[in-house]
Formats: sequence, structure tokens, C-alpha cells
Amino acid sequence: MNPSVELCSYPELDDRIVIVRAGDEVDAVFVRTERFNVLIDTLGTPELCMAALDLLEAQTNARPLIVINSHMDWDHFWGNAAIVGRAPIIAHAAALDRLGDPSAQEILRDKASQESRFRNVDLIGPDITFSGSMTLNGGDLTLELIHTPGHTPDHIAVWIPELRICLAVDAVEYPIPEVWSKNADDLRLIRSSLERIRDLDARLVIPAHGRTYSPSAVDKNLDYFQALADRVGSLSESQVADPQLGGSSDLRLEDFVPIPDGMPSDVVAFYRNCHETNLGATVQAHIEKLKFA
Repeated sequence: MNPSVELCSYPELDDRIVIVRAGDEVDAVFVRTERFNVLIDTLGTPELCMAALDLLEAQTNARPLIVINSHMDWDHFWGNAAIVGRAPIIAHAAALDRLGDPSAQEILRDKASQESRFRNVDLIGPDITFSGSMTLNGGDLTLELIHTPGHTPDHIAVWIPELRICLAVDAVEYPIPEVWSKNADDLRLIRSSLERIRDLDARLVIPAHGRTYSPSAVDKNLDYFQALADRVGSLSESQVADPQLGGSSDLRLEDFVPIPDGMPSDVVAFYRNCHETNLGATVQAHIEKLKFA
């Protein structure tokens, strides 16, 4: 069953920006400019995306629509089929590599076997791609699409300089983001992307998960990765090689960040898995450092 979709806001959020919330699953964002409207992400199914478009209809004022896929994770772009013929879809060029990988179809088959709501999903790719960065000039507002890899290779964040708002999507997350793999290079990328977002000196930073808008979330994510690096860096080679390292009393998720009160057990389990990936990448970075010491 699809979660319900609602339109939300945050204190101090400009009324040209609307949070499009699909229950506890994910937040998309709608931005209204003088020249066009922009929808950042299409949610997890075409039905969810259609529900969002219906809710937003009163705010479109007949302006053309542009859609941005922040990255090719299922909860952010599986609603693309609802956009076909209605608007161009923009994504980073690396999204095409992910879309063409056999794992994309495997994930769809797995989720469709578990939940009937995914059985009508078609994997629809972007119409327009870019490398590096891209700017959309809406007249009153500018949307700068910034490549922020690390969570995924194709991830982009959106910076609106006139409002000093960063739509960080999954590059920033509460309580923690997840690195793409246990590869040390991906760890370096996600930390670099977090630093790039921090250096924007945003007034508001809005991720797609965690229902936060405070720029302090960026610093907390960076502090988490640094604390993880410091803790792993203090270990001996034999300790680092322990396959049960993640179960150590001082290397668990809760040893680095507090588990939010009331967080459902399945969500806690999800973030524990994220932490395990982050720990693995940190261990890999430490091993590489030892090799060249």
C-alpha cells in the first residue's frame, strides 16, 4: 500500500518551496519560480507522483514543469512514469550508468515480489543529463544542480543562492547518511560532498529523510564520519581485521549518534546497516593508510 502524500513546510521556509512528503518513506521538493516549476524527485511509485502532482496543481499557475532526479535510488525516481509526456527529466550523467546496470531491474523485481504497489513501476530514465554542475535560471530564483557523490555516484544536491537554501536530498541525513560502498574512495567522496554543502553556508539545509532543516545536520554528519575515523584509527591491525568488529561495544551506531526516541525498530535496523557500510569503508581507508605509512 502506498503511503499518503501531503504538502508540508518548515519554519522560515520561503512559500515558493513546498515539501512533498510520502509518509515516512521520503520527501520530494517542489520549487515555484517566475519562469517554471521544478519538482525534485518523483517519489517511489507513479501513483505517489500522480497524487503529488494533483496536490500541487493549484500552485503551478500554468507554468511549465521541470523534473530533477537527484539520484537513481528507488524511492526518489520510480515515480518517473507519471512524468512522461508532461515534463523533461534532468539527472546527472552517472544516473544512466546506474539505470543500465542489471541490479536496477533486480531491485525492482525484488521489491515487486514483496509489495504489489511496485508491480506497475517502469524504470524511466532522464531526458537530459549533465556532468559537473548545471544551472536553471528561473528569473527570481536560481537552481544550481551540484554533483555531490558519495552516497551514490550520481547524487546531486540543489542550491538556491537567493534564499541560501540547500536541498541536500540524501547527501545529508538524520541521523546518519550512508556511503555508496565499503570502498575508501566512496568514503572520501561523501565527506567531500558534505564539506562542499557545509561551505555553502546555507540558511536551511533540507534532506529527503529525517524531517530536519537545520544546517547543523551537516556538521553532525561530518562529526560522525570523523569520530568513526578516529575510533578505527586507534585500532591495531589485528583488531581491524576482526570480522565481528561492528559488534564491538564502542563501534556500534549508538556509540556515535543517539538513536532518536520513538524511531521504529525497522528504521533503526536500516540505519544500523548504513553504519555497518560506513564502518567498512572507514576500515578500508584505515588499511590503505597503514599500507602507505
